[in-house]
Amino acid sequence: MAIQRKQSFRRRIFISFLAIFSLFSVTVLLFQYEREKKFKVDQLENTLDNIAVVTHRFIERNRIIENPQPDLLDSLCLLFPGQNERLTIILDDGAVFFDNEVGDVSNMENHLNRPEVQKSLFAGKGSNIRHSETTGHNYYYYSKYYGKYYVRVAMLYNIEIKNFLKTEQVFIFFILVLFFFMWLLIRLMTNRIGKFVVQLRDISVKAGKGEQISDISEFSDRELATIHQQIVEIYNRLNKTRGDLAREKEKLFQHLNVLNEGIAFYTPEKELILSNSHFIQYINIISEKSVVSMPDIFKIEEFKPLLEFLEINSGVKRNTNIDLPKTTFKISKQEFIFEVRIIIFADETFEVLISDISKMEKRRLIKQQLTANIAHELKTPVASLKGYLETILATKDLTEEKRLYFTQRAFAQSERLADLLDDVSLLNNIEEGGNLFEFKEVKLKELVQDVIENQQVRLNEKGIKCFNELDDELTVYGNDSLLSSIFLNLIVNSIRYAGEEIEIHIRNFHYDQKFHYISYYDTGIGIPGEHLSRIFERFYRIDEGRSRKTGGTGLGLSIVKNAVQLHKGEISVKNRPEGGVEFDFSLARY
Repeated sequence: MAIQRKQSFRRRIFISFLAIFSLFSVTVLLFQYEREKKFKVDQLENTLDNIAVVTHRFIERNRIIENPQPDLLDSLCLLFPGQNERLTIILDDGAVFFDNEVGDVSNMENHLNRPEVQKSLFAGKGSNIRHSETTGHNYYYYSKYYGKYYVRVAMLYNIEIKNFLKTEQVFIFFILVLFFFMWLLIRLMTNRIGKFVVQLRDISVKAGKGEQISDISEFSDRELATIHQQIVEIYNRLNKTRGDLAREKEKLFQHLNVLNEGIAFYTPEKELILSNSHFIQYINIISEKSVVSMPDIFKIEEFKPLLEFLEINSGVKRNTNIDLPKTTFKISKQEFIFEVRIIIFADETFEVLISDISKMEKRRLIKQQLTANIAHELKTPVASLKGYLETILATKDLTEEKRLYFTQRAFAQSERLADLLDDVSLLNNIEEGGNLFEFKEVKLKELVQDVIENQQVRLNEKGIKCFNELDDELTVYGNDSLLSSIFLNLIVNSIRYAGEEIEIHIRNFHYDQKFHYISYYDTGIGIPGEHLSRIFERFYRIDEGRSRKTGGTGLGLSIVKNAVQLHKGEISVKNRPEGGVEFDFSLARY
């Protein structure tokens, strides 16, 4: 069976090459035949043209047309090289003026419509082979137009002329001999090529099946051995590439599964190619039911913008060098907000990416609220500061005592404004740039003691005693500046709002492998219960008037909560049965 296939393959190659060469040979033969034929015709017409030129010059010199002397042309005919030339002079209206083979030309028909005459009328010269009704012979006619008359020279179309116009047969025999030798050469060449191709086919089949490829030594030709070596190298590279692709594919699957976004790829027919677990999870949240088949997403009402976008861009031819069609829309569901992005690739496949942006949206709304609150909070100190300064500038006879009073009030408002800007800046840094703070091991008791000492003057003014009951070796992993801000804001809050002649206690009451648990409480007036759940909100005040009087920014406890959370902890607040308010929070040990 293998032998038959080899023979059939070689035969096909042989027939193909032979057909090509045969076509080439026939083309060359026909071209040479036409070329030889044209050469002979040109030779004959050149002879006839020479006679026509001589005749024209003779007529012009002797003014034979103006002074009709046709007998003079008889003497010219005696000078013609052959015995069979026929000379005819035809006037431009078709009347025959002279014919050396007809005695009385007056009885001859009008020759204007003769084929050779018509050709010379439009091309300057023309030829034709036809039978003459006048003489009864066949002629090779050649006509040339000179404006007032036609000079027609004819040669009797006899055996001699026919043989002269025949092409040489030697070239045909040469082509046949060359064809025979080429047939032998093609046969030898196809046998060799067929053998090479069959061997290469066997090698490629073995390589495709992963079988062992035979040794190069079985090939006698150095060129084929080189080809074999290249195939082996390519085969080995393909095997390595196949393994690399399998590993990269596995990495891609793992990467898709660890992404926080849900991602899926679809064919142009909306058939799922690939998706990750988050995509399925988000689809179930959006649809509010278990989605068994991924194409079901196109039936969900919330994905209507996706279908409209695909419909608009389906079947649109696009260049891969330009931006790919893409769109984004949002879906709100329960407490979740999802951003859905679609990208259509050049091959009409498309990607659907679902991102949970709930936290980002909530943060954006908080920022908007914070911006509005900041603008509101800035109005009072700025207005007061402006008013005091305008009073000082506008009142020329202001007493020194009043001037000092207004200056002190303006300075107090500027301090309040500076405190507000500092708190806002710190709060933004905690929320957005937490990774910019340097974390290290911090001895908490020493840090708290420094805060207490810095506020000792204010504590003494209110008769407040502060007890640092933290363990000496208590160590947390955090940022000393942020940790200081936690205790500073709690102490300042107690100084401003808890009352006078109270006590503040700071102690650690528990710890586990991850956290230290800290308690901060005072023995003051406490916080009304309806306000406890909101005291960590930005700019929230229990008593607006009292807060403005004491100079608070309304951000202190918000800073405390965010700083605790940045240290991976949680904070809670409650009123103590004995009186006062207690804050319990945790801080990471490491």
